Amino acid sequence: MAKLNKPLVFSIALIPFVLLISRILRNDLGPDPAEELAIETGEWTLRFLILTLALSPLRRISNKIEFVQLRRMLGLFTFSYATLHFMVWLTFLLGFRWSDIIEEIIERPYITVGFSAYLILLALAATSPKLMVRKLGRNWKRLHRLVYVASILGVVHLLWILRLDIGPAVFYGTLVFLLLGYRFFYYAKARNGLFPQA
Repeated sequence: MAKLNKPLVFSIALIPFVLLISRILRNDLGPDPAEELAIETGEWTLRFLILTLALSPLRRISNKIEFVQLRRMLGLFTFSYATLHFMVWLTFLLGFRWSDIIEEIIERPYITVGFSAYLILLALAATSPKLMVRKLGRNWKRLHRLVYVASILGVVHLLWILRLDIGPAVFYGTLVFLLLGYRFFYYAKARNGLFPQA
């Protein structure tokens, strides 16, 4: 079952990228294509991040290990869409002005927040191979808990970008809050010995 799930999930996870390429080719990105691309890639990053966070609760609720087996792949898709989002900003909004990158990150808080989230995702992607899991030992799990920090920063970043139309950011923020709340609840129960930690 898991062997069948992975190719299917991989194919589905590529659909947003294919649709974005299709919209670019059809010149269907509205009056401000760069901003539209930035928002779309940013939202897809958050969607995949939230989906990745939801896999552990789904595993515990359903008692199906297949959910956890998809976590690494979906985490890497999250990083891929985050990288695409970063490249859209670097290419279309910053115009590859490398000398301005540090200045933009320091002077614009929403970029500071977004870039911080990206650095966390970069660290998580770099340490996702099984070799790194073995090398880091217990520190691997501690490091990968930063995914919750990245999700909060991502929501704040989107909220800053959308400004007036904050509905999507509030929606994603609510999902992150619920998942984080579940994590704290499960951790507290595990500490009290009601069930084993995951």
